[in-house]
Amino acid sequence: MSHPAPRTRPRIDTAQRRARLGRRHLLAPDCRAATAEETADAVVALHASDPATVHLAACARLAAPDPKEVERALYEDRSLVRMLCMRRTLFAIDAELAPVVASSTARTIAARERRDLAKWVREGLGWDERRLAEVTDRTLTALADRGEATAADLSAAVPELRATVVNSPGKPYEATVAVTSRLLRTLAAEGSIRRSRPRGGWTSSTFRWAPGTALVDLAAPPAPEARAALARRWLAAYGPATVEDLKWWTGWTLTDTRHALAAVGAVEVALDDGGSTGVVLPDDLDPVPAPAPWAALLPGLDPTSMGWKARDWYLDPAMAPRLFDRSGNIGPTVWWNGRIIGSWAQRPDGEIARHLLSDEGGSAAAEAVAAEAARLAAWLGDVRVTPRFRTPLERELSAP
Repeated sequence: MSHPAPRTRPRIDTAQRRARLGRRHLLAPDCRAATAEETADAVVALHASDPATVHLAACARLAAPDPKEVERALYEDRSLVRMLCMRRTLFAIDAELAPVVASSTARTIAARERRDLAKWVREGLGWDERRLAEVTDRTLTALADRGEATAADLSAAVPELRATVVNSPGKPYEATVAVTSRLLRTLAAEGSIRRSRPRGGWTSSTFRWAPGTALVDLAAPPAPEARAALARRWLAAYGPATVEDLKWWTGWTLTDTRHALAAVGAVEVALDDGGSTGVVLPDDLDPVPAPAPWAALLPGLDPTSMGWKARDWYLDPAMAPRLFDRSGNIGPTVWWNGRIIGSWAQRPDGEIARHLLSDEGGSAAAEAVAAEAARLAAWLGDVRVTPRFRTPLERELSAP
């Protein structure tokens, strides 16, 4: 009796993954975008924990890099919105995707923020839920009356916001925290307020606040449908990837991740990483042509650098201690043809210093990296950027 031959999974090798990365993440010069919205769509969402990252990441992918183009999308058209969502991280996403992200991740996180805040003021200040609700309502009213306001403006209008709690007393990381910061973070997570233009330039983290659209008011699909929609968008940009990659990127449970992948009909493929198994969309098995050789200088927490949990196919593990901080945040990176080969930093005089940790690409890579450094320095002009999360190599390079 004959037996059917075992089914062989399609294989997508590392070279093909790097080709997809260069094209789909708009990093190869002939793939760059015209608008900030296109850059966010290409990577699903731009990291926004560090205000400078949004502009740096978008401009690295724009054919004509200009911070004003990013500010247009964020503050004038509001076609990019900041949301606390995947992995409890702040992202800037296309406004059309906001309902999907709200239902798939952000509402759960906002509810957790509200519970944590209620516990924090109860234990630290003795406030019950009624007192917290009163302060919340007065804060929203003060903001609505002003249209826009800084945290300091709101604290002046609502004195209770100036109350403080000592977190982790007696610990090395003891900190005194005002109600202002915790409440505004929660209201932003719920969508009731939004970050408007910062005080100062685009690198500033001191934002003005404005009334927002609450997550509960968004016409969003049910959570299972939203997770499937987000999984499809993510796989189109990051596939092939492992189930664990998607679970890590979203912050979902393994069960929810598997259900989302099943809903989009994800297909298993063989990867080069030690025989591991990845998944792709069912219509994404054909090879993608490699772009012309390319180099890129990406900022700390760039969505490409932080796009996968398993990174060996684009990052030599030996480089990681110099490129990441102790919390797992990656710093500025230098790329060559879909692989990280070093880091860069801006010095006080504006020079874009870089250090290559690999000789991959030889003189062609070095020349392309130098050209990208000149391109970055040209559009930065007099602006000086210091990453919010400092890494060992970035600190070395930024020294005068």
